[in-house]
Amino acid sequence: MNDTDAAWEALPGTAFPEKLASIGIERGRIIDIRDLDAIGRDYGIGIYLFFEKDLAVTRTLAEIQEEFRDVPEYERPYVTIAGFLRFTKENDPSFARTLEAFPLMIEIAAVGEMRDPATGKTTPFITGLMPFLDEFDVDVDPVERSKEQNR
Repeated sequence: MNDTDAAWEALPGTAFPEKLASIGIERGRIIDIRDLDAIGRDYGIGIYLFFEKDLAVTRTLAEIQEEFRDVPEYERPYVTIAGFLRFTKENDPSFARTLEAFPLMIEIAAVGEMRDPATGKTTPFITGLMPFLDEFDVDVDPVERSKEQNR
């Protein structure tokens, strides 16, 4: 058993949603992209960020992945969190500093599990909705706003 599997197994709860809830991951919750990335790495959770709300909330991840499997990664209406962070850091070396001043808050759209046909292993996933530029309010502390929305 690797470290991420061990970390996942150590989470309280027996059902998948209980385990995620124990680390603050629930549908509708708002979370800093840096924290979401760390959770994904620590617990071996696939995290997908969506740019279109309708797509994120009306279709399954498996359906969306199938539909866009032949589309290049950065032309899809979604991206893995690792891909997004890699792309932004490569294109803007100051992005990490920007996140300190203006945390990028992601709304959890769905949680679930997917079975890998190659291995037969079931892995957890989280889909999150990226904020739109018109939703940014630089006069409001995004961390404080997220605490208000999570009550």
